[in-house]
Amino acid sequence: MKVLLSIKPKFVESIIKGNKKYEYRKAIFKKNVDTVVIYKTTPFCKIIGEFEIDGILYDTPENIWQITQEFAGITQDYFDKYFYNRKIAYAIKIGNIKQYELEPKDIIKQFKAPQSFMYWDVEH
Repeated sequence: MKVLLSIKPKFVESIIKGNKKYEYRKAIFKKNVDTVVIYKTTPFCKIIGEFEIDGILYDTPENIWQITQEFAGITQDYFDKYFYNRKIAYAIKIGNIKQYELEPKDIIKQFKAPQSFMYWDVEH
């Protein structure tokens, strides 16, 4: 199964360049997901590809930072602010990336970018 994640443009670029090998989340999927479809947020507002999930880590934010910091693609300050007051942090390890470009509204007429994620069962 796939999920669509809304990701800020600067982080998408870091993912594609290979500098960011973890995508951090405060909440994680309940279903068994193996692929993330990347929605590049404003001002682009396009689906730009997908990546295979190479594992999902979860632990305290402090431990997740220690494990992932080398390929975090973000500063520790940004990470700490994102997970402020959280007991658990999730880090999705980014596997193989496949790039393409799709207009979301060409696929789903009433498309609305998710705040966190949405399950994606659309063939393209």
